[in-house]
Amino acid sequence: MKFYDRKEELQLLQTIAKRSEKQAEFTLLTGRRRVGKTALLMEAFRDVPHVYLFVGRKSEPLLCAEFQQAIAEALEIPVFGAAARFKELFEQLMVYAQKQHLTLIIDEFQDFERVNPAIFSDIQDVWDRYKDKARINFIVSGSIYSLLVRLFENEKEPLFGRLTSKIALQPFSTATLKLILHDNNPNYLPDDLLCLYLLSGGVAKYVSLLMDSQAVAKDAMLSSVCRMGSPFLTEGKELLVSEFGKDYSTYFSVLQLIASGKTTQSEVDSIIGKNTGAYLHNLDEEYSLLGKNQPLFAKPGSRSIRWRVKDCYLRFWFRFIYANQSLVETGRYDLLSELVEAHYEDFSGLTLEDYFRAKFQEEGRFTQVASYWDRKGKNEIDLIALNSLDMTATIAEVKRNPKKISLRSLKEKSCVLSSELADYALNFEALSLDTL
Repeated sequence: MKFYDRKEELQLLQTIAKRSEKQAEFTLLTGRRRVGKTALLMEAFRDVPHVYLFVGRKSEPLLCAEFQQAIAEALEIPVFGAAARFKELFEQLMVYAQKQHLTLIIDEFQDFERVNPAIFSDIQDVWDRYKDKARINFIVSGSIYSLLVRLFENEKEPLFGRLTSKIALQPFSTATLKLILHDNNPNYLPDDLLCLYLLSGGVAKYVSLLMDSQAVAKDAMLSSVCRMGSPFLTEGKELLVSEFGKDYSTYFSVLQLIASGKTTQSEVDSIIGKNTGAYLHNLDEEYSLLGKNQPLFAKPGSRSIRWRVKDCYLRFWFRFIYANQSLVETGRYDLLSELVEAHYEDFSGLTLEDYFRAKFQEEGRFTQVASYWDRKGKNEIDLIALNSLDMTATIAEVKRNPKKISLRSLKEKSCVLSSELADYALNFEALSLDTL
């Protein structure tokens, strides 16, 4: 699949690169695995001499030997000595950058933790000693959210306060997904687009896997995911075990329950058999995997919270793949496909709400996009988008089938918010597959 979008990120990287010609720049590029960080860097510096180092999970001396060869080839200079520590190589590069402008990219930076945790202190020491005279564009890229937050935002860590820029790469927008699908299937149907969003959430690698395998329509996409050898079957575990470590089974159970529709803590606690507050907090604050849904205009500290798995692919994986792991392990891919197909309409209906929330946030002048429900869980409104600048509000009902939407009923339900919306000009919309 060709390179798409990322115009703002490319522009920012170019701006940082320009600044680095006069001063040292230290940039963190972060984002979930497979979102396209490496592809972005390769596109940004395709025509620019640079050193690219990938941190593999191996011994420091062996890794340094690989780095030495990569540095020598990229800069066309000898790298002196047989470095056994990364500190020695990094110091040579910082010295080089005092004489010659240098772009240095280190990918999967967080994996230095597995190689030798002291490397982070070494980098801090060398950076602090040489940065004032170096002309270096130093970019590190990483995927493990919790570790990267600790490395750069915990004041007790050696690299705290060293960054000059941070870029958080997001999945493709809904508009970009439309463009990609149109390029690969000009006659696509609305359900094809929804399925692509449901399975990928705009994550570049997943989109590429589907498009490159010619899975460009809903049925083909679902078949591609559920077939023998599909990377989608094991991806969830590969992504998260390194995040959670030995305690991953409880985290997985919590995520599975929320993905299956148990969205309140009381529901999750009753099934798991213990208080899961700490797990929910960590999944939200530390791992950024869960999101809190609260009704619009909820008071601060309100306990009216519904949890959701933010990542579309992981939501699908926990709902269908992890929940039916026995079918995967016994090779019953036919039954797995039947299960997905049987529940697809209901599951995709909920994803359709997420799609429109994302679309509204991307396209409109909205200062807040949320849902609403009252204390009894009634009078539910799927989507309310506020523009507190123009004082307008869009209130929408979302369903796959437009014939099941009643704007009259929606207007009646919105009356419960008459005082909160008194100063807004109201617009009511019916959102369905037909309006994707």
